[in-house]
Amino acid sequence: MMKNAPMFTTQQADQAARLFLHARQTRTPGPRLPESCRPLDADAALAVQRRTLELLSEKIGGWKCGIPTPTGVMLAPITASTVYRTPPCVVPGPKATIEPEIAFVMARDLPPRGAAYTDEEIRDAIREPRFVLELLDTRFANKGEASFFEILADCYNNWGLFVGPVLPNALSLPLESLHAKVATPAATIFDGVRPHPSGHPLKPFFWLARYLNGRGEGLRAGEIVTTGSYAGIVEVPIGQPLRVELEGIGVIETELVSA
Repeated sequence: MMKNAPMFTTQQADQAARLFLHARQTRTPGPRLPESCRPLDADAALAVQRRTLELLSEKIGGWKCGIPTPTGVMLAPITASTVYRTPPCVVPGPKATIEPEIAFVMARDLPPRGAAYTDEEIRDAIREPRFVLELLDTRFANKGEASFFEILADCYNNWGLFVGPVLPNALSLPLESLHAKVATPAATIFDGVRPHPSGHPLKPFFWLARYLNGRGEGLRAGEIVTTGSYAGIVEVPIGQPLRVELEGIGVIETELVSA
């Protein structure tokens, strides 16, 4: 938390969340948050996330996360209604952006407790690794104007998640760097090798479990935790078959359609 940051009230969290709610429901991005409800630290941003889910009457279907940077923590809940398991994926449109990632489905709860969870306990709570596509969107008309904590409050650019195939042997493979390919029948959009942004997908997963535990929260059975892109942010067309491959890992074939 920033030193001497002013107290962020429930009323301020509600004001910010209602602006995000309007942008989501109308599919109309807006300006950055007004100063009257602009979060200045992670606690305030996460309070806005929570209030947004309450106003949406949404349950948590999963989480996105990354290893914290000097700027701050990176985590956000993924709404259960936007976790897709069969094509097509509904996205706000008119453009769509994705990130090919490896995620982990929880086999059981990791409820909050006094002691931090060990790496072994967290890993043992994994039911299965999955190849997924994070579906991105922003509620800001000009995201470049927004602060880091405003973007964090806006669920860190998340719209949803497409859950692809189970990867039964993934954790026995070198996952530090993978070759990703994104293509339509008409064109190759991305073809390259990139390292995982946190070094390995387990690292942010372990961090998230311990961070939530430290806040008196936890992970629940069935939730899916996605951990960072092997291709950065990739803009893809709407209404066309899409094929995404992590070489040696798996393939996703789906289609994105506009809401």
